Amino acid sequence: MLKGFFNVPIPENEPVKSYAPNSAERAALKSAIEEARSSKVDIPMYIGGERVTTGRKLPLNPPHDHQHVLGHFSEGDSDHVKQAIDAAMAAKESWAGMSWEHRASIFLKAAELLAGPYRYKINAATMLGQSKNAYQAEIDSACELIDFLRFNVSYMAEIYKQQPDSAPGTWNRIEQRPLEGFVFALTPFNFTAIAGNLPSAPAMMGNTVVWKPAYQQIYAANVIMEVFQQAGLPDGVINMIYVDGPVAGEVIFNHPDFAGLHFTGSTKVFQQLWKTIGENIHKYKSYPRIVGETGGKDFIVAHRSASTREVATAITRGAFEYQGQKCSAASRAYIPSGMWEALKKLVVNDVKDINMGVVEDFSNFFNAVIDKKAFDKITGYIDQAGKSDLVEILAGGSYDKSSGYFIQPTVLLTKDPQYITMCEEIFGPVITIYVYQEDRFEETLELIDQTSPYALTGALFATDRYAIELASNKLVNAAGNFYINDKPTGAVVGQQPFGGARGSGTNDKAGSMINLLRWVSPRTIKETLVPSTDFRYPFMETQ
Repeated sequence: MLKGFFNVPIPENEPVKSYAPNSAERAALKSAIEEARSSKVDIPMYIGGERVTTGRKLPLNPPHDHQHVLGHFSEGDSDHVKQAIDAAMAAKESWAGMSWEHRASIFLKAAELLAGPYRYKINAATMLGQSKNAYQAEIDSACELIDFLRFNVSYMAEIYKQQPDSAPGTWNRIEQRPLEGFVFALTPFNFTAIAGNLPSAPAMMGNTVVWKPAYQQIYAANVIMEVFQQAGLPDGVINMIYVDGPVAGEVIFNHPDFAGLHFTGSTKVFQQLWKTIGENIHKYKSYPRIVGETGGKDFIVAHRSASTREVATAITRGAFEYQGQKCSAASRAYIPSGMWEALKKLVVNDVKDINMGVVEDFSNFFNAVIDKKAFDKITGYIDQAGKSDLVEILAGGSYDKSSGYFIQPTVLLTKDPQYITMCEEIFGPVITIYVYQEDRFEETLELIDQTSPYALTGALFATDRYAIELASNKLVNAAGNFYINDKPTGAVVGQQPFGGARGSGTNDKAGSMINLLRWVSPRTIKETLVPSTDFRYPFMETQ
């Protein structure tokens, strides 16, 4: 067998296509959307080498056109969870034993497939299945997923290269073993890239995975599996199942070979999973790795030295891109009193200019929220605000679910910095603004830090460098991703590793080496080249 020390391709961020009128990519994407809408898919589960279907078929509907059927998927049960675990464990020895460069090649090929022949198919699937506009789909399902795959291969190589020093007469080395058992990947609806990264990152490091995507994201998840298979991923390495959460958890978290959880979703669910794992800790062969990115109550704070126009744009983009359905979306803002009147006019005018409608119409900035459950939750907050003496609805506030789950981008103004929409995660197109006395900037920073249990993202706008330094220090624990003069969304793989602490997760930074290190268990090896032959040490000599 040939051996070598291999250098992987130096990763670069995938360029984002513009989809401008008359561009080739716009025509290609529109064609892919038309093709997807005109056909109906029957999506199976992927267990080992089998494509498994069941008699329970659930529909896939675009959130912006919920009467249309894109296809169906087969919902499974506890037996399918067990089969997926068995398939993962059966594939483990061969996959873990494969030379790392061959694992790297599979995921590098997957990145190239996404950048080329699958780009418009996965973007169209994300647009239709998750109601994302063309630009949001491009930066998510194409570019970010490509970046995850390319950069993670580079991080994997760096991890393997890191080796200890050796004293004379010895050779020390570290090998990075995959975890002993299988990894459970539980992925959200809102980012196709996250859905692809959570199972592939552990798999890249030699683990085998049981993957349960959110039901609302299955349409695009199926394309991800097509890409992985086309790239040569062996059967059983990643097994994708569609099972109700508690049913999957009952099997997985009682299994002795459960070795890790890679999760993105709500804080409440993550805390419950952590509790379950803790209660079952005596059942496992090893202590499971628990990695989670959860909720956020992300903020924008403006200092009186900030540009009013820049703050207004950050609010509109940060709060309303992808209907605010981002863990990082701005949902509370703190504005100095001297800036407020000018800012209010800009934000209200921005919201009036936002076109809302179906994703097939590329002039629409704003589309539908993901499903009826989300629609009802978000509109409940809006209705409550409309009845409160503490809140004024400055813009938006209307909604309609007759054809799609449409909620207008909504701007609330509150007199109470502890009002419910300043504290609770809404996960929708609602931002609440609190106007503070501009000479109380430091007090406001303390308020921001203490208001929310979350600590995911936050943004500061200022030109006064003393104010920037003060805020950076006061808010050191309030955001795992902190932005200075930028909106609190849009982290780029390789540039801003993403994750938060407190109630926002374990801060293991997706898109960095930190995350991949969680999916290996190192073994240190010391080899003595010429062993000693006498137990005596020099200090024992009498003279």
